Amino acid sequence: MARFLPVSLTTILVELADLDETLALFAALQAAPIDGIEEMVPAARTLMIRFRPEQVTPAALAARIATYDLSAKIAPSEHLVEIPVRYDGEDLADVADLTGLSVDEVVRRHTQSEFTVAFCGFAPGFGYLVGGDPALHVPRRKSPRTRIPAGSVALAGAFSGVYPQASPGGWQIIGTTPVKMWDIDREPGALFQPGYRVRFFDMAKSGRTVSLPEPLPRRERAILPDAPCFTVRAAPMPALFQDRGRFGQTGQGVSASGALDRAAFNAANRIVGNPAGTPGLELTFGGFSFESTARAVIGLAGAATTVTVRDALGRSRDFPTYAPIPLEPGDVVTVGHPRKGMRAYLAVRGGFDIAPVLGSAATDTLAVVGPEPVAAGSVLALKGERAGLTSVSLDEAPAFGLPSADDIVTLDVVLGPRTDWFTQKGVETLTGQLWHVTPQSNRVGIRLAGAVPLERKDSAELPSEGTATGAIQVPHSGQPVLFLADHPLTGGYPVIGAVADHHLDLAGQIPVNASIRFRPIGPFAEIAAPQSR
Repeated sequence: MARFLPVSLTTILVELADLDETLALFAALQAAPIDGIEEMVPAARTLMIRFRPEQVTPAALAARIATYDLSAKIAPSEHLVEIPVRYDGEDLADVADLTGLSVDEVVRRHTQSEFTVAFCGFAPGFGYLVGGDPALHVPRRKSPRTRIPAGSVALAGAFSGVYPQASPGGWQIIGTTPVKMWDIDREPGALFQPGYRVRFFDMAKSGRTVSLPEPLPRRERAILPDAPCFTVRAAPMPALFQDRGRFGQTGQGVSASGALDRAAFNAANRIVGNPAGTPGLELTFGGFSFESTARAVIGLAGAATTVTVRDALGRSRDFPTYAPIPLEPGDVVTVGHPRKGMRAYLAVRGGFDIAPVLGSAATDTLAVVGPEPVAAGSVLALKGERAGLTSVSLDEAPAFGLPSADDIVTLDVVLGPRTDWFTQKGVETLTGQLWHVTPQSNRVGIRLAGAVPLERKDSAELPSEGTATGAIQVPHSGQPVLFLADHPLTGGYPVIGAVADHHLDLAGQIPVNASIRFRPIGPFAEIAAPQSR
């Protein structure tokens, strides 16, 4: 019987008996959708569902899902992918110790297994492979690495997988492959697709020649010499193009990403009269500077800072955020360092001339999907779009009080879906002590440090399952990570709670060295489906 667990105010997790039931429910909901469901993320034995609360309640969703037939089996694909591997992973000896096998025997069993891609998640092109030798089932590392190189072949629980990009992770690395698992210029971008069969072979012993396709040259967008543009003079932290997010790509393991402070992003576009969702620049920490070659109107919203404009004659004038700023050719704009908050959003009337990637201009730093980061020397073409423009807005203001580095920020939290994996003391620690924002924080997540780690009931392994923006994931160290917009789609550490949707923008503005207090909005409880009469 399925369990229905809260994830956030707009997301639930359906826990099922096994992978077969999960894939059967996923297929059934695709064939006969329920109104209000926006996105689904299948995993080892769970299906994470994001929904529109104005269309369907969690209880009503649970009641409808409980009526679906979960007995159907998904036939595997006839497509076989063979992956060459150098079995030189830094955890290979540890895997041998954990399994009681020799290193050679670990390699032999891995290469003699035939795997099936069950689902994709964690990162674009990351396929969770099932069907390997049960003797190779090993736990994740007690403390995840902050960076695992692209091409790393790894094990965790009953799964095998290959890291498509350099990323954080806790799997046991047994080797590396030169094959590119994710290529945005390939169709489809992910080499592993659900249902594909996969075999690994040892490059050192197979005697097989490995030929890799030449990467396609990237076509740069030409900017005409007299085209209106901004030339970037300084970017201490690379600026990132963002919009409201990239939706509908979870099947390839691509999360939504998008602006961390959505209210500020939307305000920046209103300031200059752009249509909602027009791509803009997310500036972190300030210091960003550019020269305009044309007349333009810009607006900044978000972090509290000062915008200085120096004209061609050397005269300077300071402007506030949340107001339109006119520019003339030759003007140099410099964004000051924030007094409060962390991220500002820059919009230009008519928009930037930026090509979308997979239907969006959002830059996902974990997945490495989206436009290139904007650094010193970058030339940003202006689109000058006139359709859909409205008058500039003169009455914009921050949606909330911005935090500074010495503030204590209170965030509302929905407990679940794995709150019951923690002791009562662990739950009380989450909500009763302050959590320090460490310098290792970024768009993927805020890494937190507390005096007392969160205490779990045991050290059981959690099968990988979907994660949502705002999720508070807890590795074995007990020091949580608060996932932001570039978080992995799936993860294998329990999530004790998630920041409520109305505080996600605030979370995106919390600077390093600030402190966070988590305030639960209610007790943890499973979602009960209404009983039919």
